[in-house]
Amino acid sequence: MDIEGCLEVLRLARRYQRHVVVCHVLRYTPFYNAIKRIIEDGRIGEVVTIQAMEQVGYWHQAHSYVRGNWRRADESSPMILAKCCHDMDILIWLTGKRARYVSSYGNNYLFRAEKAPAGAAQRCMDCAVRAGCPYDAVRYYLESGRTSVRAGRVHWPINVLDPHPTPENIEQALRTGPYGRCVYHCDNDVVDHQVVNIELDGGTTINFTMSAFTERCYRTIKVMGTHGCVEGNMDLSHLVWHDFFGHSEEMDLNVTDGSMAGHGGGDAVMVKQFVELLASGRDDEMLSSVEHSIESHLVALLAERSRLEHGRSLPVEL
Repeated sequence: MDIEGCLEVLRLARRYQRHVVVCHVLRYTPFYNAIKRIIEDGRIGEVVTIQAMEQVGYWHQAHSYVRGNWRRADESSPMILAKCCHDMDILIWLTGKRARYVSSYGNNYLFRAEKAPAGAAQRCMDCAVRAGCPYDAVRYYLESGRTSVRAGRVHWPINVLDPHPTPENIEQALRTGPYGRCVYHCDNDVVDHQVVNIELDGGTTINFTMSAFTERCYRTIKVMGTHGCVEGNMDLSHLVWHDFFGHSEEMDLNVTDGSMAGHGGGDAVMVKQFVELLASGRDDEMLSSVEHSIESHLVALLAERSRLEHGRSLPVEL
């Protein structure tokens, strides 16, 4: 939750010679590793600026950050840490540079009482206007949404409401539990959109946007250098490289196998490497060991402080 706590974990890991690996799974994905190789091979020259977007998805925002476990900063963490520490981590990692300054803007634009439609009830089960609401929990969890129990869904996110979903216990959860609440009448306080600007060593910059208002969950990125650029969509596992001499290349990374599905293949690779590390008895560090992961947490926490101070630029000091 704070940089002092992160540094204490690092101190204890070193003292007791223990591995602490943060689940920064994006470092292990074929998608971001391909971008990293393009940068390190010099195919775009020196990195000057990166533009990236975390497209959270309207339903994911409602499930996790309005009704769910990460809706309040005082009970979990700010949105920029809970959701986007992955992005802060991967963007800094791609550059190979240290962050120096951070500024940020953002707020909770939609999910508050004054934005509720006329006639909205406290719970979706009792709501007369839910048919016109994209955040209707009855449709999403119970009736006809692709994630609903009546559509045969039993895994995440529906098993958050009940570990063994049935139409009966999901209906009960919607009547009495947090996931049946109207998104305009919850106790949430985290943002639904935020922009973060980071200045790194040598003047390299990162511009990052997190938004709840997208049709699905995916990440996009464009890395711009002195001799070329590379851009891609992680959800499609697709990259396009251009240089400034008229050459280009499209890359389909073919992350389609079911075992590679978690976070673009990063989940399976990370766990495999972690098990191999423990089994080997070596003192190697993984890509997302705590030594490597602290900076992104610090940047996220400073971004939240900057947001609360209406965009004041703050130094990153490690």
